[in-house]
Amino acid sequence: MPSPLHINPEARRWRYGGDSEAASTLEQRRQAVLKFHGHLPEYRETPLRSLPSIANELGLGHVLLKDESSRFGLPSFKILGASWAVYCAVRERVDQLEGLAQAITADEDPLLALSVLAGRVERARQKLGDVKLITCTEGNWGRAVARMVGYLKLPAVVYVAAYMNETTRELIRREGALVIPVEGGYDGAAAAAKQAADEDDNSLLVMDIGWEGYEKVPQRVVEGYQTMLDESQKQVEELTGGKQATHAIVPAGCGSVAQAVTQHFKSLASDKHPAARVIVVELDTAACLKLSLERGEMTTVATGDSIMCGMNCGTLSTTAWPVLRAGVDASVVVNDADSHAAVEQLREQGTRAGPCGAASLAALTRACELEMDALGLDGESVVVLFCTEGAREYRVPV
Repeated sequence: MPSPLHINPEARRWRYGGDSEAASTLEQRRQAVLKFHGHLPEYRETPLRSLPSIANELGLGHVLLKDESSRFGLPSFKILGASWAVYCAVRERVDQLEGLAQAITADEDPLLALSVLAGRVERARQKLGDVKLITCTEGNWGRAVARMVGYLKLPAVVYVAAYMNETTRELIRREGALVIPVEGGYDGAAAAAKQAADEDDNSLLVMDIGWEGYEKVPQRVVEGYQTMLDESQKQVEELTGGKQATHAIVPAGCGSVAQAVTQHFKSLASDKHPAARVIVVELDTAACLKLSLERGEMTTVATGDSIMCGMNCGTLSTTAWPVLRAGVDASVVVNDADSHAAVEQLREQGTRAGPCGAASLAALTRACELEMDALGLDGESVVVLFCTEGAREYRVPV
Protein backbone atom coordinates (compact mmCIF):
# COMPACT_ATOMS: atom_id res chain seq x y z
CA MET A 1 0.00 0.00 0.00
CA PRO A 2 1.43 3.44 -0.94
CA SER A 3 2.43 5.69 1.94
CA PRO A 4 -0.16 8.40 2.78
CA LEU A 5 2.70 10.89 3.24
CA HIS A 6 5.22 12.34 0.82
CA ILE A 7 7.94 14.69 2.05
CA ASN A 8 9.64 17.14 -0.32
CA PRO A 9 13.02 17.96 1.32
CA GLU A 10 13.95 20.53 -1.34
CA ALA A 11 11.16 22.83 -0.17
CA ARG A 12 13.05 23.73 3.02
CA ARG A 13 15.52 25.74 0.94
CA TRP A 14 13.00 27.42 -1.36
CA ARG A 15 11.90 31.03 -0.92
CA TYR A 16 9.17 32.84 -2.82
CA GLY A 17 9.98 36.27 -4.21
CA GLY A 18 11.52 38.03 -7.15
CA ASP A 19 13.50 41.18 -7.78
CA SER A 20 12.66 44.44 -6.01
CA GLU A 21 10.54 45.74 -8.89
CA ALA A 22 8.45 42.56 -9.01
CA ALA A 23 8.11 42.60 -5.21
CA SER A 24 6.88 46.21 -5.36
CA THR A 25 4.27 45.31 -7.99
CA LEU A 26 3.07 42.34 -5.90
CA GLU A 27 2.77 44.54 -2.83
CA GLN A 28 0.73 47.14 -4.72
CA ARG A 29 -1.60 44.43 -5.97
CA ARG A 30 -1.90 42.95 -2.46
CA GLN A 31 -2.90 46.31 -1.04
CA ALA A 32 -5.46 46.82 -3.81
CA VAL A 33 -7.04 43.43 -3.10
CA LEU A 34 -7.14 43.96 0.65
CA LYS A 35 -8.79 47.35 0.23
CA PHE A 36 -11.24 45.94 -2.31
CA HIS A 37 -12.38 43.18 0.03
CA GLY A 38 -12.58 45.52 2.99
CA HIS A 39 -15.33 47.52 1.34
CA LEU A 40 -17.47 44.72 -0.05
CA PRO A 41 -20.83 44.01 1.61
CA GLU A 42 -20.53 41.99 4.84
CA TYR A 43 -16.74 42.07 5.05
CA ARG A 44 -15.23 41.18 8.40
CA GLU A 45 -12.17 39.23 9.42
CA THR A 46 -12.82 35.56 9.97
CA PRO A 47 -11.63 34.25 13.35
CA LEU A 48 -8.44 32.38 14.14
CA ARG A 49 -9.36 29.91 16.87
CA SER A 50 -6.91 28.40 19.35
CA LEU A 51 -7.32 24.66 19.98
CA PRO A 52 -5.20 24.07 23.11
CA SER A 53 -6.64 20.65 23.95
CA ILE A 54 -5.77 19.35 20.48
CA ALA A 55 -2.30 20.90 20.73
CA ASN A 56 -1.75 19.13 24.06
CA GLU A 57 -3.03 15.83 22.73
CA LEU A 58 -0.66 15.97 19.75
CA GLY A 59 2.32 17.33 21.70
CA LEU A 60 2.43 20.68 19.88
CA GLY A 61 2.88 24.23 21.08
CA HIS A 62 -0.12 25.83 19.38
CA VAL A 63 -2.78 24.58 17.00
CA LEU A 64 -4.68 27.50 15.46
CA LEU A 65 -7.67 27.18 13.13
CA LYS A 66 -8.45 29.87 10.54
CA ASP A 67 -12.22 29.44 10.41
CA GLU A 68 -13.59 30.24 6.94
CA SER A 69 -17.06 28.87 7.68
CA SER A 70 -18.61 32.30 7.10
CA ARG A 71 -17.02 34.70 4.63
CA PHE A 72 -19.20 37.48 3.17
CA GLY A 73 -22.21 35.46 4.30
CA LEU A 74 -21.07 32.35 2.38
CA PRO A 75 -19.70 29.16 3.98
CA SER A 76 -16.26 29.25 2.35
CA PHE A 77 -13.16 31.33 1.62
CA LYS A 78 -13.80 31.01 -2.14
CA ILE A 79 -15.56 34.38 -2.41
CA LEU A 80 -12.19 36.07 -1.75
CA GLY A 81 -10.73 34.76 -5.00
CA ALA A 82 -14.00 34.82 -6.95
CA SER A 83 -14.83 38.43 -6.13
CA TRP A 84 -11.43 39.76 -7.22
CA ALA A 85 -11.25 37.59 -10.34
CA VAL A 86 -14.79 38.49 -11.47
CA TYR A 87 -14.21 42.20 -10.81
CA CYS A 88 -10.98 42.20 -12.82
CA ALA A 89 -12.41 40.15 -15.71
CA VAL A 90 -15.56 42.26 -16.09
CA ARG A 91 -13.67 45.52 -15.72
CA GLU A 92 -11.15 44.52 -18.38
CA ARG A 93 -13.97 43.58 -20.79
CA VAL A 94 -15.71 46.93 -20.26
CA ASP A 95 -12.39 48.78 -20.58
CA GLN A 96 -11.83 47.08 -23.94
CA LEU A 97 -15.27 48.11 -25.16
CA GLU A 98 -14.66 51.71 -24.12
CA GLY A 99 -11.12 51.84 -25.46
CA LEU A 100 -9.57 52.19 -22.01
CA ALA A 101 -6.66 50.45 -20.30
CA GLN A 102 -6.64 51.50 -16.66
CA ALA A 103 -4.48 49.76 -14.10
CA ILE A 104 -6.15 48.70 -10.87
CA THR A 105 -4.33 50.29 -7.95
CA ALA A 106 -4.56 50.47 -4.18
CA ASP A 107 -5.36 54.19 -4.46
CA GLU A 108 -8.85 53.49 -5.78
CA ASP A 109 -11.88 53.60 -3.53
CA PRO A 110 -12.98 49.98 -4.01
CA LEU A 111 -16.59 50.56 -2.98
CA LEU A 112 -16.83 53.35 -5.53
CA ALA A 113 -14.97 51.22 -8.04
CA LEU A 114 -17.52 48.42 -7.71
CA SER A 115 -20.52 50.73 -8.02
CA VAL A 116 -18.89 52.58 -10.92
CA LEU A 117 -18.23 49.29 -12.68
CA ALA A 118 -21.85 48.23 -12.19
CA GLY A 119 -22.92 51.54 -13.77
CA ARG A 120 -20.47 51.09 -16.63
CA VAL A 121 -21.82 47.58 -17.23
CA GLU A 122 -25.34 48.96 -17.42
CA ARG A 123 -24.35 51.74 -19.83
CA ALA A 124 -22.41 49.27 -21.96
CA ARG A 125 -25.25 46.76 -22.04
CA GLN A 126 -25.85 47.23 -25.76
CA LYS A 127 -22.17 46.69 -26.56
CA LEU A 128 -21.87 43.84 -24.08
CA GLY A 129 -24.86 42.09 -25.55
CA ASP A 130 -25.68 38.81 -23.84
CA VAL A 131 -22.34 38.57 -22.05
CA LYS A 132 -22.32 35.98 -19.29
CA LEU A 133 -19.79 34.47 -16.92
CA ILE A 134 -19.11 30.76 -17.16
CA THR A 135 -17.47 28.52 -14.57
CA CYS A 136 -17.54 25.03 -13.08
CA THR A 137 -17.67 23.99 -9.45
CA GLU A 138 -17.96 21.31 -6.81
CA GLY A 139 -20.15 23.75 -4.85
CA ASN A 140 -18.65 26.72 -3.03
CA TRP A 141 -16.74 28.24 -5.95
CA GLY A 142 -19.90 28.35 -8.09
CA ARG A 143 -21.89 30.06 -5.36
CA ALA A 144 -19.12 32.60 -4.89
CA VAL A 145 -18.87 33.46 -8.58
CA ALA A 146 -22.65 33.75 -8.86
CA ARG A 147 -22.79 36.04 -5.81
CA MET A 148 -20.19 38.42 -7.25
CA VAL A 149 -21.74 38.37 -10.73
CA GLY A 150 -25.04 39.27 -9.10
CA TYR A 151 -23.53 42.51 -7.78
CA LEU A 152 -22.90 43.48 -11.41
CA LYS A 153 -26.29 42.26 -12.65
CA LEU A 154 -24.84 39.81 -15.16
CA PRO A 155 -25.90 36.18 -15.77
CA ALA A 156 -23.76 33.24 -14.65
CA VAL A 157 -23.68 29.68 -15.99
CA VAL A 158 -22.21 27.05 -13.66
CA TYR A 159 -21.30 23.54 -14.82
CA VAL A 160 -21.35 20.85 -12.13
CA ALA A 161 -20.70 17.13 -11.85
CA ALA A 162 -23.82 15.04 -12.44
CA TYR A 163 -23.43 13.40 -9.02
CA MET A 164 -23.72 16.77 -7.20
CA ASN A 165 -26.65 16.59 -4.79
CA GLU A 166 -29.75 18.67 -5.39
CA THR A 167 -29.29 20.71 -2.20
CA THR A 168 -25.95 22.06 -3.42
CA ARG A 169 -27.32 22.77 -6.89
CA GLU A 170 -30.20 24.73 -5.39
CA LEU A 171 -27.85 26.86 -3.28
CA ILE A 172 -26.05 27.90 -6.48
CA ARG A 173 -29.36 28.62 -8.25
CA ARG A 174 -30.43 30.87 -5.37
CA GLU A 175 -27.49 33.11 -6.23
CA GLY A 176 -29.07 33.61 -9.66
CA ALA A 177 -26.96 31.17 -11.71
CA LEU A 178 -28.01 28.61 -14.30
CA VAL A 179 -26.73 25.19 -13.20
CA ILE A 180 -25.84 22.61 -15.87
CA PRO A 181 -24.88 19.06 -14.72
CA VAL A 182 -22.49 16.97 -16.83
CA GLU A 183 -20.88 13.56 -16.57
CA GLY A 184 -17.21 13.04 -15.77
CA GLY A 185 -16.82 14.55 -12.30
CA TYR A 186 -15.05 17.86 -11.73
CA ASP A 187 -12.73 17.39 -14.70
CA GLY A 188 -15.75 16.77 -16.93
CA ALA A 189 -17.44 19.92 -15.64
CA ALA A 190 -14.25 21.91 -16.25
CA ALA A 191 -14.02 20.63 -19.82
CA ALA A 192 -17.67 21.50 -20.45
CA ALA A 193 -17.23 25.03 -19.10
CA LYS A 194 -14.14 25.58 -21.23
CA GLN A 195 -15.89 24.30 -24.36
CA ALA A 196 -18.93 26.51 -23.73
CA ALA A 197 -16.71 29.58 -23.35
CA ASP A 198 -14.71 28.68 -26.48
CA GLU A 199 -17.95 28.50 -28.48
CA ASP A 200 -19.31 31.82 -27.19
CA ASP A 201 -17.19 34.89 -27.93
CA ASN A 202 -19.41 36.97 -25.68
CA SER A 203 -18.70 34.95 -22.54
CA LEU A 204 -16.15 35.36 -19.77
CA LEU A 205 -14.63 32.19 -18.34
CA VAL A 206 -13.82 32.60 -14.63
CA MET A 207 -12.08 29.52 -13.26
CA ASP A 208 -9.78 28.89 -10.30
CA ILE A 209 -7.72 26.39 -12.29
CA GLY A 210 -5.22 27.33 -14.99
CA TRP A 211 -3.95 25.63 -18.15
CA GLU A 212 -1.73 26.66 -21.04
CA GLY A 213 -3.13 29.88 -22.47
CA TYR A 214 -5.40 30.49 -19.47
CA GLU A 215 -3.32 31.99 -16.70
CA LYS A 216 -4.48 35.52 -15.89
CA VAL A 217 -7.80 34.72 -14.17
CA PRO A 218 -6.41 31.92 -11.94
CA GLN A 219 -3.64 34.27 -10.85
CA ARG A 220 -6.26 36.86 -9.88
CA VAL A 221 -7.97 34.15 -7.83
CA VAL A 222 -4.72 33.46 -5.97
CA GLU A 223 -4.27 37.19 -5.37
CA GLY A 224 -7.74 37.30 -3.84
CA TYR A 225 -6.89 34.61 -1.30
CA GLN A 226 -4.09 36.76 0.08
CA THR A 227 -6.60 38.65 2.23
CA MET A 228 -7.16 35.49 4.31
CA LEU A 229 -3.41 35.19 4.79
CA ASP A 230 -2.91 38.83 5.74
CA GLU A 231 -5.57 38.43 8.40
CA SER A 232 -4.11 35.22 9.75
CA GLN A 233 -0.59 36.63 9.94
CA LYS A 234 -1.70 39.31 12.37
CA GLN A 235 -3.95 36.95 14.30
CA VAL A 236 -1.21 34.35 14.85
CA GLU A 237 1.04 36.93 16.48
CA GLU A 238 -1.82 38.15 18.69
CA LEU A 239 -2.67 34.64 19.92
CA THR A 240 0.90 33.49 20.51
CA GLY A 241 2.45 36.61 21.99
CA GLY A 242 4.39 37.54 18.86
CA LYS A 243 5.37 34.12 17.54
CA GLN A 244 5.14 33.23 13.89
CA ALA A 245 3.64 30.12 12.34
CA THR A 246 6.02 27.19 11.93
CA HIS A 247 3.59 25.04 9.94
CA ALA A 248 0.59 25.71 7.71
CA ILE A 249 -1.82 22.99 6.57
CA VAL A 250 -4.22 23.60 3.69
CA PRO A 251 -6.32 21.49 1.30
CA ALA A 252 -4.83 21.04 -2.16
CA GLY A 253 -7.84 20.74 -4.49
CA CYS A 254 -6.85 22.08 -7.91
CA GLY A 255 -4.03 23.98 -6.21
CA SER A 256 -5.02 27.66 -6.15
CA VAL A 257 -5.43 28.15 -2.40
CA ALA A 258 -2.42 25.92 -1.75
CA GLN A 259 -0.44 28.16 -4.11
CA ALA A 260 -1.53 31.25 -2.19
CA VAL A 261 -0.61 29.69 1.16
CA THR A 262 2.76 28.44 -0.13
CA GLN A 263 3.71 31.80 -1.66
CA HIS A 264 2.75 33.62 1.52
CA PHE A 265 4.63 31.50 4.02
CA LYS A 266 7.66 30.97 1.78
CA SER A 267 8.05 34.73 1.40
CA LEU A 268 8.32 35.38 5.17
CA ALA A 269 11.67 33.71 5.84
CA SER A 270 14.39 35.73 7.54
CA ASP A 271 17.59 35.07 9.45
CA LYS A 272 15.54 35.13 12.63
CA HIS A 273 12.54 33.13 11.42
CA PRO A 274 12.88 30.25 8.93
CA ALA A 275 10.04 29.75 6.47
CA ALA A 276 7.07 27.84 7.81
CA ARG A 277 6.61 24.33 6.52
CA VAL A 278 3.61 24.05 4.18
CA ILE A 279 1.70 20.76 4.31
CA VAL A 280 -1.13 20.08 1.87
CA VAL A 281 -3.91 17.61 2.47
CA GLU A 282 -5.43 15.54 -0.33
CA LEU A 283 -8.16 12.95 -0.38
CA ASP A 284 -7.28 9.39 -1.23
CA THR A 285 -9.36 9.38 -4.41
CA ALA A 286 -7.76 12.53 -5.87
CA ALA A 287 -4.15 12.77 -4.68
CA CYS A 288 -2.82 14.33 -7.89
CA LEU A 289 -0.36 16.67 -6.14
CA LYS A 290 1.24 13.88 -4.11
CA LEU A 291 1.70 11.78 -7.24
CA SER A 292 3.00 14.80 -9.17
CA LEU A 293 5.55 15.54 -6.43
CA GLU A 294 6.67 11.92 -6.39
CA ARG A 295 7.11 11.82 -10.16
CA GLY A 296 8.49 15.35 -10.53
CA GLU A 297 5.93 16.26 -13.18
CA MET A 298 2.30 17.30 -13.19
CA THR A 299 0.18 14.15 -13.25
CA THR A 300 -3.57 13.68 -13.59
CA VAL A 301 -5.42 10.98 -11.65
CA ALA A 302 -8.87 9.46 -12.03
CA THR A 303 -11.17 10.59 -9.21
CA GLY A 304 -14.02 8.96 -7.32
CA ASP A 305 -16.88 10.27 -5.22
CA SER A 306 -16.02 11.71 -1.79
CA ILE A 307 -17.58 13.74 1.00
CA MET A 308 -14.63 16.12 0.47
CA CYS A 309 -16.13 17.20 -2.84
CA GLY A 310 -14.39 20.59 -2.92
CA MET A 311 -11.03 18.79 -2.94
CA ASN A 312 -12.05 16.17 -5.49
CA CYS A 313 -9.88 17.43 -8.36
CA GLY A 314 -7.78 15.06 -10.44
CA THR A 315 -5.81 17.73 -12.28
CA LEU A 316 -3.70 20.56 -10.89
CA SER A 317 -3.78 24.14 -12.07
CA THR A 318 -0.79 24.74 -14.31
CA THR A 319 -0.33 28.15 -12.72
CA ALA A 320 -0.11 26.58 -9.26
CA TRP A 321 2.14 23.63 -10.07
CA PRO A 322 5.53 25.43 -10.25
CA VAL A 323 4.99 26.98 -6.81
CA LEU A 324 3.68 23.76 -5.27
CA ARG A 325 6.50 21.67 -6.73
CA ALA A 326 9.12 24.02 -5.29
CA GLY A 327 7.55 25.07 -2.01
CA VAL A 328 5.25 22.39 -0.57
CA ASP A 329 7.06 20.51 2.20
CA ALA A 330 4.72 17.54 2.36
CA SER A 331 1.49 16.06 1.05
CA VAL A 332 -0.70 14.03 3.41
CA VAL A 333 -3.51 11.84 2.10
CA VAL A 334 -6.67 11.28 4.16
CA ASN A 335 -9.92 9.41 3.50
CA ASP A 336 -13.57 10.17 4.15
CA ALA A 337 -13.53 8.47 7.55
CA ASP A 338 -10.54 10.59 8.64
CA SER A 339 -12.29 13.76 7.55
CA HIS A 340 -15.56 12.86 9.26
CA ALA A 341 -13.71 12.12 12.51
CA ALA A 342 -12.10 15.56 12.29
CA VAL A 343 -15.52 17.17 11.69
CA GLU A 344 -16.74 15.59 14.92
CA GLN A 345 -13.59 16.61 16.79
CA LEU A 346 -13.95 20.23 15.71
CA ARG A 347 -17.65 20.22 16.63
CA GLU A 348 -16.60 19.28 20.17
CA GLN A 349 -14.33 22.35 20.07
CA GLY A 350 -17.22 24.62 19.06
CA THR A 351 -16.39 24.88 15.33
CA ARG A 352 -18.88 23.71 12.71
CA ALA A 353 -16.72 22.64 9.78
CA GLY A 354 -17.50 20.74 6.61
CA PRO A 355 -15.43 17.74 5.48
CA CYS A 356 -13.04 19.85 3.39
CA GLY A 357 -12.61 22.31 6.22
CA ALA A 358 -11.87 19.57 8.74
CA ALA A 359 -9.44 17.83 6.38
CA SER A 360 -6.57 20.03 7.60
CA LEU A 361 -7.00 18.71 11.13
CA ALA A 362 -7.22 15.15 9.78
CA ALA A 363 -3.91 15.73 7.98
CA LEU A 364 -2.24 17.12 11.10
CA THR A 365 -3.35 14.09 13.11
CA ARG A 366 -2.05 11.74 10.42
CA ALA A 367 1.26 13.65 10.13
CA CYS A 368 1.82 13.44 13.89
CA GLU A 369 1.19 9.69 13.78
CA LEU A 370 3.66 9.17 10.94
CA GLU A 371 6.56 11.64 10.84
CA MET A 372 6.66 14.27 13.58
CA ASP A 373 10.45 14.45 13.58
CA ALA A 374 10.86 14.63 9.81
CA LEU A 375 8.25 17.39 9.62
CA GLY A 376 9.68 19.35 12.55
CA LEU A 377 6.53 18.99 14.64
CA ASP A 378 7.23 19.34 18.37
CA GLY A 379 6.28 21.20 21.54
CA GLU A 380 7.40 24.54 20.07
CA SER A 381 5.41 24.27 16.86
CA VAL A 382 2.80 26.87 15.92
CA VAL A 383 0.50 25.14 13.44
CA VAL A 384 -2.11 27.04 11.41
CA LEU A 385 -4.94 24.94 9.98
CA PHE A 386 -6.99 26.46 7.18
CA CYS A 387 -10.59 25.38 7.67
CA THR A 388 -11.90 26.18 4.22
CA GLU A 389 -15.63 25.52 4.55
CA GLY A 390 -18.45 25.48 7.05
CA ALA A 391 -20.81 22.68 8.01
CA ARG A 392 -22.95 21.12 5.28
CA GLU A 393 -24.90 17.97 4.54
CA TYR A 394 -22.92 14.93 3.53
CA ARG A 395 -23.15 11.16 3.58
CA VAL A 396 -21.55 9.89 6.79
CA PRO A 397 -18.97 7.23 5.85
CA VAL A 398 -19.42 3.78 7.31
